[in-house]
Amino acid sequence: MTDTAELAHERTAPPDLNIRGYIEKSGLPIFLVLLIAVFALMPSTGQQFRSLLNIQNVLGYQSVTGLIALAMVIPLVAGYFDLSVAAIAGLANVTVASLISQHGQPVVVALIAGLLVGALAGAVNAVLVSGFNLDPFIATLGTYIFWAGALALYTGGQTISNNIPLDFSLWTTQRLLLIPLPFWLLVVVAIIVWYFLNQVPFGRKLAAIGSNEPAAKLAGIRTRRSVALTFVLSGLLAGVAGGLLTSSNGGGDATSAISYLFPSLAAVFLGRTAIRPGHYNVWGTMFGLFLVAVAVNGFTLLGVASSVTQMFNGGALIVSVAIATLSASARERKARKMQLEKLRASS
Repeated sequence: MTDTAELAHERTAPPDLNIRGYIEKSGLPIFLVLLIAVFALMPSTGQQFRSLLNIQNVLGYQSVTGLIALAMVIPLVAGYFDLSVAAIAGLANVTVASLISQHGQPVVVALIAGLLVGALAGAVNAVLVSGFNLDPFIATLGTYIFWAGALALYTGGQTISNNIPLDFSLWTTQRLLLIPLPFWLLVVVAIIVWYFLNQVPFGRKLAAIGSNEPAAKLAGIRTRRSVALTFVLSGLLAGVAGGLLTSSNGGGDATSAISYLFPSLAAVFLGRTAIRPGHYNVWGTMFGLFLVAVAVNGFTLLGVASSVTQMFNGGALIVSVAIATLSASARERKARKMQLEKLRASS
């Protein structure tokens, strides 16, 4: 359903359906606010949870996860999975660290190289999916495993951290208006991705491909070229995440970026249940990201075992997929019911 059709449906739908629609759109943000209130007022967590340092940590430490999640959103809008994004971020991370530490390159040159490596890795996915018409889930899972193995082989399991400039490593600790700079970077990137997907004609073409690819082809959209570009952009954004990870970790290693895959997936699928339910979208993803972050932070302050973090990410992923599936089924039933009512009224 296009944006125009959605707006028309909202204008003509009965009041109770509109109310249900608003609740569905805002359910995730409301739950996030309630979760914050619970941990902020709970005696065992309230003082620590409300502290400025804890707030700064929650906001600042989610930036790499958020960037990887946004990189996933771009091809998902067109209906294509990219599971290799976290591994591409790791590839960029090791590239940046290696160029600075082992080859004496300036930070700016190393960061640009990280972006290029990310884009090239995304181009490999583009060739596999758009060029050879491979299943995107299997193809990007394969490249995820390949890059993870390549990183382990190159680093030998060691962290690359020698000769990393201190001012570069400390960039992630700097603050603007008391908020860590990585959070502001995430906000800027989110706005750019949102604008690209919603306000630029090419972004609307991607949404058309994601809704009905055969129809998009008949409408004259070059679907293969458009899909290929989403993978390149996804890789480029993963390169940004890799550069940021190099700064926050003070170096590069084979495993740190890969560990962001499942938290990012949880944020993306949770985001599909909010703002524009049934559609992968930027702001829903951001709410999903911080819902998981706040929950994990609160559980940590409660003294829950660290393994609960992994369990929560997995549970959030399952619940979000279930909610999205059930909501889509409910919308389809409503749409069929309305069509039947229109047919009966006209006959």
